[in-house]
Order: sequence, then C-alpha cells, then structure tokens
Amino acid sequence: MLNIDDGSGEDELIRLLLKRQSELNSLLEITRAINKNTATPILIQMLEVILQNYLQVGKLRFLIEKDNKFACIAKYGGDIESSVVLSRACKKLSKVKAPIAISGHQDPILKKYNYFIPVYHKSKALAYALIGDFNTSGEMLNNDLNFIQTLMNVIIVALENKKLFRERLQSERFQREMELAVEVQNMLIPMRVHKDDSVEIGAKYLPHQNIGGDYFDFIRLNEHEFLWCIADVSGKGISAALLMANFQASLHAWAAVEGDLTNIIDRLNKIVLSNTKGERFITLFLARYNQKNRRLNYINAGHNPTILYSEGGAIPLKLGTTMIGVFEELPFLNEGEVDVEPGSLIFNYTDGLMDFESPSSKVWNEDKLLDFVLAHGELSPDNFNQALMDYLTNVHKSKPIDDITLLTLKIF
Repeated sequence: MLNIDDGSGEDELIRLLLKRQSELNSLLEITRAINKNTATPILIQMLEVILQNYLQVGKLRFLIEKDNKFACIAKYGGDIESSVVLSRACKKLSKVKAPIAISGHQDPILKKYNYFIPVYHKSKALAYALIGDFNTSGEMLNNDLNFIQTLMNVIIVALENKKLFRERLQSERFQREMELAVEVQNMLIPMRVHKDDSVEIGAKYLPHQNIGGDYFDFIRLNEHEFLWCIADVSGKGISAALLMANFQASLHAWAAVEGDLTNIIDRLNKIVLSNTKGERFITLFLARYNQKNRRLNYINAGHNPTILYSEGGAIPLKLGTTMIGVFEELPFLNEGEVDVEPGSLIFNYTDGLMDFESPSSKVWNEDKLLDFVLAHGELSPDNFNQALMDYLTNVHKSKPIDDITLLTLKIF
C-alpha cells in the first residue's frame, strides 16, 4: 500500500512539474513574441493555441475593455455570441475579482461556461474571460485558473503597451508635422516689410498656436505698380501650410503674366479646387495699385473687408466674390475700383482680429474697428498696428483665440 501511494505521489509530482514546465514555456513564448512587437492577431492566436493544446480548454470567450466598452477579441468553441450579449452577461459578475465556477449560474449565457476569469487593475476591469468544456479538477484546477488569469494579464499589458506606443508615435508625428508646418510658413511670410517713396508697409503676424493658416504678401510688379494679398486657409498643420505654399507660388506666377485681377482669382480658384478636391478653401483680399493714376483695383474673395482710410473718412472694401476652392465656377466675380488720395491708409486683417475673447462687457465688432481706423488713420503702419493691439489688450482686456495677421499700407 505504501509503495503504491508513493508511486502515485511521484507520478502526480512529475505530472505537475511537466505541467508547470509547459506553462513556463508558454509564458516564455508569449513574452518573446511581445518583445518582438508581434502583431496583436498573432498574440491572440498564440493565446488560443496555448489554451486549447496545453490546457485542453474547449471553449473560450475573451473580452477586453476598449473606450468604456467590452469587445470580444478571442473566441472559439460552441455557438458564438455577440460582444454585446457577452458583455452584458459578464457585467452581472462585475464585483467578482477572482476566478469562479459559473456552470450553475442562473444567467442563460453564463451557465453555458464552466468558469469566469476577471482581469483587474486596481478597481478597473480590464478583461473578462469565459471558459467552457474544461474538465480539470482537484489540485490542478486552481493552478490552471490562476495560470490562465496570468496569461491573459500578460496579453492585456502587451496590448496596452502597444496602444501607448502608438499614441506616443502619433504625438511625435504630430509634433514633427507642426515643426514642418512652422518651417514652411516661415518661408512664406515676408522677412521684411517694404518701404519706398510711394508706399510704406507695416505687418504683424500673431499665430495662436505655433502654426496658423494666415498668409500675406507684397509683390512689386514694375516701376509703377505693386500688388498685395492677405489670405486665410482653412485648417491647420502641414497640409494647410503646403496648400498656402502652392497658393503663393501660383499667385506669383499669374501676377507676373496676368494684368486682370478677375482672371488671377479665377485661375487661383481652379488651382486650389484641383489640389484640395473641395475639402479646403481660402479667403483672400487681392489688390493692385497703380502709382501713376492712383487707382486701386481689388477683389475681396470671402475675406474680412479691407478698410481704406482717406481724408478723415473710412470705407470697407467688400466687392469681389466668395471664397476660393469651393466652386468649379465662382457664382459671381466683381472687381472693385477706387481712387486713392495721398496719405491714405489701407488696413488689411484676418478674421482672428475679430475673434477676441473679452471678459468685459465692451463690444468688439467691425463697426468698432471702423471707428478705431477713423480715430487713428493718420498713424504710420507700424504705429497703427501696435496701437490697435494695445487697444484690444489694455482697453478691452481681450485675448486672441485665433491667428491674427495685420497688414497696413500707407500710400504717399
């Protein structure tokens, strides 16, 4: 009798040791796969193979938490239920923190399985597993259930690390994209403003968050004419900056060979539409000034109206068309024309100037801006721009919530 018992005990010990060895080998295989950054579907397949072949688990449902919902990522054996049905059933055991037998549970879904295995981190449920057709009993049962729980914990940690790694890469890509966008935009913004006997220009560019969609330019066409533009492209980032770079190149190319502003705007509209397929648009104010006849021709394409201050009066320049990059053919296109007297000030700006956040009850709108131009139109361009920003900061106590570009010209 003693010899038989000793033999049986030795056989049981050997079987236990072999089983533990298999478990360690399984964990080692999973760990190696994780270290090699093996794809998630392969990790899940390895989990299923281990449970089926090493532990003889005939049925598995493995659910993990994702965006406050549970999705079934591993399943085999029996009739496959939906993730919603499985999640609803498992939530009935939400207070259970350790593996338990559920074959006698009253829930019709749960009672189809032998055991429920939860995986928690502190008080947060990370995963649930339902296993069925699993006949291990006695001393091996607790060992097997604990091993399954450990195995699933390893998988969950690996998946979470993959998620964090992807998020970090995405954050780094976004940061690099912003850096590239800033580099591109810095190449677009004129390094110095223009000043000669006929015109003085002052510009102020205030991006709200490193990179914006604002753009301005000044082009001396010939001895007697110059052209300028202020624009705002929808969206942010490198794609917006590249679109603006393409817009600048197109503007310079067509301004050099085309004397009609309506034709330039029409060409620019087609170019932007072709590049963006209607997914982005640009608002802009484009003007040409002739020093000989003192005539200003302009087109406002859906942009904030430029303000012309002359001899104590101020008028908004609104004639033009809609934004470009939306319609294959612009629905209307009108060119404005106005004579400019010596000493006139022309103030251009983007919509960020009107999007100030003010804690005071003072109203800031286009009428108030017009009043400001009337009161300060005799200033030089740089002094005018600075006075306007000081007024908004100190008088209105306002803070910008978008990019701001100011482009001010004094015509002599």
